[in-house]
Amino acid sequence: MPAAAVDPQMGVVRTVKELRARVDAWRAAGLSVGLVPTMGALHQGHLSLVERSNSLADRTVASIFVNPAQFAPHEDFGSYPRREETDLELLRRAGCSLVFIPAAVEMYPDGFQTSIAVSQVSQGLCGASRPHFFGGVATVVCKLLNQARPDIAVFGEKDYQQLLVIRRMVKDLDMPIEIVGAPIVRETDGLAMSSRNAYLSQEERIVAGRLNKVIAEMADRLQRGGGVAEAIAFGRAALADAGFSAVDYLDVRGADLLDDPGSGALSKNARVFAAVLLGKTRLIDNWPVEINAR
Repeated sequence: MPAAAVDPQMGVVRTVKELRARVDAWRAAGLSVGLVPTMGALHQGHLSLVERSNSLADRTVASIFVNPAQFAPHEDFGSYPRREETDLELLRRAGCSLVFIPAAVEMYPDGFQTSIAVSQVSQGLCGASRPHFFGGVATVVCKLLNQARPDIAVFGEKDYQQLLVIRRMVKDLDMPIEIVGAPIVRETDGLAMSSRNAYLSQEERIVAGRLNKVIAEMADRLQRGGGVAEAIAFGRAALADAGFSAVDYLDVRGADLLDDPGSGALSKNARVFAAVLLGKTRLIDNWPVEINAR
């Protein structure tokens, strides 16, 4: 448990030098540090990560950086929502101690040439449809972890493959940081909270609320002994009937390694993963399949 109360005066820094000076002062006072990396456009899902960090560390640093390295040229980097003042107020209310808001040149100065690749766990799912994505994520998170030097870092399970990529990177690079996964925070109809939900029209938002219900039903069928192939076929049909524009992927993978469990009944814990398009908006979600609890 934390040894001290959360700092009531949230600070904002924009350079690595300023960030490290604040963290070093906390370290000198014997305080532990948590990190919550974000791209801004914050919602309750992000704030739950801050709350989780506050429960595990004395001070929490949140970063806000829309990382260009994880966007392909055709994706929404330019239009990705940016609302710094609103985000800062939300973080202050959540008890965040310090916010790091670097410019792109601070993170990727002239001459920057290094990238991080985490091979196996980044394959398939989002790694298949967005092959640039996890290299960009791993590189920027590696930098943030080195810059803030936290004891823990908290990531949401909505981006479950990303969570496993980061855990693998930290383990492989012998980084003395605990990576904490936090549960998905959902809207009242079950839609996973996401900054991209703001792109949905009123009609699309109604359809979007069906995604979690379909994958939850798939998980239930699998937990009752149904086969993977049959569950996926059911899910694809249900998503089409619900009105989704397209299915990027719908798959079942092992919960720990994202390995392929085969087409029959599951023998170990797994997860249902989905990425769908609704108009121009890409939505992702996942649902646990707890076979060992049967």
